[in-house]
Amino acid sequence: MSMADVKVFLVADDYGLSPAVSDGIRHLIAKGNLSGTGCMTLFPEWRDEAAKLKECQGYGDVFAGIHLTLTDFKPLTDAPAISKDGRLLPLKELILGALRPTEGFTAQVHAELDAQLAAFADEMGHMPHYLDGHQHVHFLPPVRSWLLSRSQTLAQGGVKPWLRGAPAVDFSQGVKIGLKTCFVAGLARGFDAEMRSAGLLVHGPLCGFYDWQQADKFSSVLKGRVRNGSVMMCHPGYVDDVLQARDPLTGARAEELRVLEQALPFALERRV
Repeated sequence: MSMADVKVFLVADDYGLSPAVSDGIRHLIAKGNLSGTGCMTLFPEWRDEAAKLKECQGYGDVFAGIHLTLTDFKPLTDAPAISKDGRLLPLKELILGALRPTEGFTAQVHAELDAQLAAFADEMGHMPHYLDGHQHVHFLPPVRSWLLSRSQTLAQGGVKPWLRGAPAVDFSQGVKIGLKTCFVAGLARGFDAEMRSAGLLVHGPLCGFYDWQQADKFSSVLKGRVRNGSVMMCHPGYVDDVLQARDPLTGARAEELRVLEQALPFALERRV
């Protein structure tokens, strides 16, 4: 099978992170060069960005997902166990708490995710077509339990959402990225089987890892090892002051956008 015959879920993370990032993602949706996008619903701009996404040419063809967020930003809920100084915990602290969670920790994770899900449904008018996590937090135990306990809610309106599955370590390039992929794979251990045994749909393996400090490598990642049904994450977008204030990943977003504007080396999975 040639690479052109392989169908991949190419999904852009971080819709809603900033107006410019959202604008870049909509640009690619309108060009037909994305399978979907994962939305961050905890920012003040979410309502406006959701409306623009629904009006975007090509929106009906793509998966509109939720990019569950539990790190770094201001939460939607009062969550002292999972936040510090008014912001969600840094990733390392979240992982430490999530691997041996207290009852209060888990309850606050669930409440925050409920709020993010409600914000998505209120503005989009439907449940997300897929779910994943910013910094892969959906693999953590409290989020797994939330996914399992909310499976009926997520299926409301006839939506059968899918989850982004574990990464394939052998798809990564280089030692540094291989180690990062192994770490994420460790967090994801057992995730796919656990979710599928509960009747949830999982797509994968996840690919798209590379060193964002070397943005020119993205093109080779796009042409790297994939197979039918792989989920390739990407982070395209224009850059604005809001993005620069919220996230260190800027230059790579512009480069990914430039590359993704061009012809893709594989076929795309579509919602319809």
